[in-house]
Amino acid sequence: MPVSRAELVSVPLYANVFLLTSPQGRLLVDTGTVVHAPRFLGLLRSFRPDALLVTHAHPDHAGSAFLAARAGLNVLAHPLEHPSLLGQVHDLPYPAGRPGVGRLVSRVHPKVPGSALRAALPGQDVLGWEVMHLPGHTAGQIGLRRADVLIAGDAVVGGADGAHLPRAAYNHDHAQALATLKAVAALDLREIWPGHGGRLTPEQIRARAGRDG
Repeated sequence: MPVSRAELVSVPLYANVFLLTSPQGRLLVDTGTVVHAPRFLGLLRSFRPDALLVTHAHPDHAGSAFLAARAGLNVLAHPLEHPSLLGQVHDLPYPAGRPGVGRLVSRVHPKVPGSALRAALPGQDVLGWEVMHLPGHTAGQIGLRRADVLIAGDAVVGGADGAHLPRAAYNHDHAQALATLKAVAALDLREIWPGHGGRLTPEQIRARAGRDG
């Protein structure tokens, strides 16, 4: 069945945070930055999710995931993102060209305890949404699809002039990120919700894939 506006709410906390409601339960997707922790705590209290899914481990998307874990929620992410969420690796590409600063930013962010972390695998059903692997921005980035709606993480970002890829310096594998964008463009979708910016149309995704390809 089509996804209604009541079933998908987007809240910008630097990155977009999504509140998804289905007959199977309530799912939070991403957390925004740790700077937005008070607002994220408010979402935890008001929305009362059954779980948190993190599209990827960058701190603008997972900065407050530790708070969900403290609240007793499972934190779902692709296994390739687990080492970063646990603080075992620190390969953050932000800011571009300054890996030492990126490593420091990664190290000072609160981490998700292993007891709360769970695997979200491609094809898995998570509270009525299908997990999709969208690699390139990070190796383990995932999105969620239900019917003709895709939550895409940073596989694409929205801007005033349409769809964009993240800068090559910010992608784990830029060629793979472009391949993922083309794969998204080939899907039968009605709307795409990016990790940053507003809702995108399939036509905007196809136009960007054609320009970048």
